[in-house]
Amino acid sequence: MQKRYLLNESELPTRWYNMLADMPVKPMPPIHPGTKEPMDVDGLSQIFARECAKQELDTEHVWIDIPEPVLEQYKYYRATPLVRAHGLEQALGTPAHIYFKNESVNPLGSHKLNSAIPQCYYCKQEGVTNVTTETGAGQWGAALSYAAKIYGLECAVYQVKVSMQQKPYRSSIMRTFGATVVGSPSMSTRAGKDIITRDPNHPGSLGTAISEAIELATTTPNCKYTLGSVLNHVALHQTIIGLEAEKQMAMAGEYPDVVIACFGGGSNFGGLAFPFMRHNLHDGKTTRFIAAEPDSCPKLTRGEFRYDFGDSAGYTPLLPMYTLGHDFKPANIHAGGLRYHGAGVIVSQLLKEGMMQGVDIPQLETFESATLFARTEGIIPAPESAHAIAATIREAKRCKQTGEEKVILFNLSGHGLIDMAAYDQYNNGDLINYAYQPAK
Repeated sequence: MQKRYLLNESELPTRWYNMLADMPVKPMPPIHPGTKEPMDVDGLSQIFARECAKQELDTEHVWIDIPEPVLEQYKYYRATPLVRAHGLEQALGTPAHIYFKNESVNPLGSHKLNSAIPQCYYCKQEGVTNVTTETGAGQWGAALSYAAKIYGLECAVYQVKVSMQQKPYRSSIMRTFGATVVGSPSMSTRAGKDIITRDPNHPGSLGTAISEAIELATTTPNCKYTLGSVLNHVALHQTIIGLEAEKQMAMAGEYPDVVIACFGGGSNFGGLAFPFMRHNLHDGKTTRFIAAEPDSCPKLTRGEFRYDFGDSAGYTPLLPMYTLGHDFKPANIHAGGLRYHGAGVIVSQLLKEGMMQGVDIPQLETFESATLFARTEGIIPAPESAHAIAATIREAKRCKQTGEEKVILFNLSGHGLIDMAAYDQYNNGDLINYAYQPAK
């Protein structure tokens, strides 16, 4: 039997938490790839909405007000439930108390809408008429397509080609909302043509799709690029998750010893973890923070910390990050949202300072964990969220061995109802693990 903790509309947070301003050691700045000088708001505004560019570089304001029109949109689906996973606890025989923040319940099925709405709002306020982006599994593309329609913006999405083939219905969702969807790499941009020329069978990556989206944004009048993860302002918008979870954990009378989320670029991890992390910084809490990434794309556990491009073609600013290299070609795993070569700037600095840890998890373990979760909690999770579930199960099993009654909180960042082809492959025994191969 699940136990759900809900907030009233009046209890919805009205400010985002800016981890960048609260960090004792600030990350190094983004660097212009041409001049090699730190980027300023004017420079970033060539690509992003100006307000997003301001938020990206804001090291002063710990709290940033959520615009009232954005709050009104949030109220359609927020606050999301905090759930005690009693069924999973019983199946594991663990003394641990397992909670999850259920971001899968909103109309788009994932946490991505939390940033799509404010980004489109800011674009509309600035008179922008077109937005463009990349998407892997399609959750971000779907969220942006819907948010763009709310604000009357035209939307173009470059979806990673292999993910488009694996999850065709997410492309259908985007088109239903009125977006133009193109498989990446494509022949519609110079970046895409160059990639296909070098490797005609390239399956695509978030890096290739970012290159194409940025090229479109910078060559199309009145168009801005929007990003669904990695950057500071995206994690900022997602802190609505953790700020709600703080209040809900208090309702449950507990506080997490361990906070876990899956990791692609850092948006849902930061969204859940950062509000709790501030209590480690200021209040003497000792919560552990774990980011769960694919074994086939392990930038946190086996990447190198250095400046690197956020995309394959080298259009983005250079970012200080843990990276596998911007030309890394990821394996065709079903967690399309986690197939990214680098980690966000804030998360990279936190990892460097030892304030969090990364774990890498093989594909088969994620689906085994997802299946157990589905059978005990009645929710089929997205393959991305299954990484968080697998890491949670690992921690719960350690508690069983040691007898520790720890409180574990993880983010269920999306449902898997459009990922059933992947579950079919798993149930039929056709899925395999992909190990990271540095030589490739």
